[in-house]
Amino acid sequence: MSRRDRLKGLFDDTAQELAAANSEDGAPVRGPAGPVRSMALTLGRMEEESRAMQEALLSGERIVELDPDLIDMSFVRDRLAELPQDLADELVRSIEENGQEVPILVRQHPMDATRYQVVYGHRRLQALRLLGRKVQAIIRKLDDVDVVIAQGIENSARRNLSYIERAVFAFNLESKGFERTVIMKALSTDKTELSKLISVARSIPMDAITAIGAAPSAGRRKWIALAQDWTNATASRLRDLLGSADFIAQDSDRRFELVVAELARKPDRQAASEYEWVPKGAGKVRGRIRNKGGSFTIALKTGDAAEFGDYISRRLDDLYDAFKAGR
Repeated sequence: MSRRDRLKGLFDDTAQELAAANSEDGAPVRGPAGPVRSMALTLGRMEEESRAMQEALLSGERIVELDPDLIDMSFVRDRLAELPQDLADELVRSIEENGQEVPILVRQHPMDATRYQVVYGHRRLQALRLLGRKVQAIIRKLDDVDVVIAQGIENSARRNLSYIERAVFAFNLESKGFERTVIMKALSTDKTELSKLISVARSIPMDAITAIGAAPSAGRRKWIALAQDWTNATASRLRDLLGSADFIAQDSDRRFELVVAELARKPDRQAASEYEWVPKGAGKVRGRIRNKGGSFTIALKTGDAAEFGDYISRRLDDLYDAFKAGR
């Protein structure tokens, strides 16, 4: 059975439309590009998905009840936001009062025939776990490519991923070996925009992205600007900010603003410090150390200076590796 047939009943395949939007060999495509085209594709898929879901239910698509403890999360993460953690969560309260109105989609776990893997509906699954209720689910036979396409389309149709979540999702999929044509379908985007998404996620360290969060108000332009300006010095400069309690307490959009503000601020010039070093035990060497903030020098003198200096220089790689590991 073809992939189109396996997905039929939930999503309408738009491969031809995407191929036209991303063709290299054919005639130039006239019309909107980038985010505008992505929005058009998403809106079209939302309409098709709604119609296809109705057709699937009318044709006898069976909804079953499953134990949530038998369902594992998807193999690829698509959101930076945490899943519901307590009964006060808005989604948890809604399901408690109104019940589960929309089934989740699962497949049989590829590594364990006794378990399932969620394709979409992670938040609903977690909410039902917290409530101790069974999960209404549709079970489909899907391969990994089907899963990422269905997962991406479901996100676009219900609550759009933020720009950085789309970037991380795209980067994670490519890291797992998925072809870019598949990722374009999953994100309803074109080749040029996908390249920018992956570039942003590759340029900014994942620990920094996680610390900032989804930042839904910080769109494409702001994240691209941050990625273009990111250097090793940027990461070092932001270390204290990203780990501070005040930063963590802010919402995600505010954390992004604080990062941008910190990078725009001219750092205070560090006063130079200079001091002598002598071995704790007996030794025939002395050192003069000077720290100017942007540079650090050690000048050795007397008896063992040349040999000790050579000893240090031959071990600089090991010392630097130990320094990084100690961080």
